[in-house]
Amino acid sequence: MGTREQIVDAANRLFYQQGFEPTSFAMIAEAVGISRGNFYHHFKTKDEILRAVIEARVASTRKMLAAWTDGSADPLDRVRRFVEIVVVNRGDIESYGCPVGTLTNELAKLGHPSRAHAVGVFELFRAWLREQFEELGFAAEADDLAMHVLAFSQGVATLSNAFHDGDFVHREVDRINTWLTERLASRSSADGTH
Repeated sequence: MGTREQIVDAANRLFYQQGFEPTSFAMIAEAVGISRGNFYHHFKTKDEILRAVIEARVASTRKMLAAWTDGSADPLDRVRRFVEIVVVNRGDIESYGCPVGTLTNELAKLGHPSRAHAVGVFELFRAWLREQFEELGFAAEADDLAMHVLAFSQGVATLSNAFHDGDFVHREVDRINTWLTERLASRSSADGTH
């Protein structure tokens, strides 16, 4: 990994764990183990680093979604992979919240112009979930269902961060998975496609 990539990786971690506003150039440089002069060679402003962090998050999200799509022919299995993010990443979420939600919330409070760019990760999830629901036969309501699953994810992440209750997270994941199964069964019944 080159120096620029190391800076972006360290900034991504620090923005998540400490927040964008409290994280200084010095903290990022120290985390990477470089001088401030070397740091400024790669990034002149904190906003430049923020843009690079958001771009890295968008790229890694695209890669993850592509892997989920390639990993299963069943769109319901793919949606379940998304739902289980709150279990897979429970330790970080309990400590710091959802990386996407916390950054977009902070940027909104700051009135920062990069907020719209940061929302791009949510937009990727929304579009990908919508595609899965369309494949499952929910064309007319695919976007509503995608937003419902996104809202579930954000709500569980927020409460996991607040209460540090792993049992709650598992119960909620089980509930949304049951809801998905029932929703699919009700669509199949309505269509007569059992």
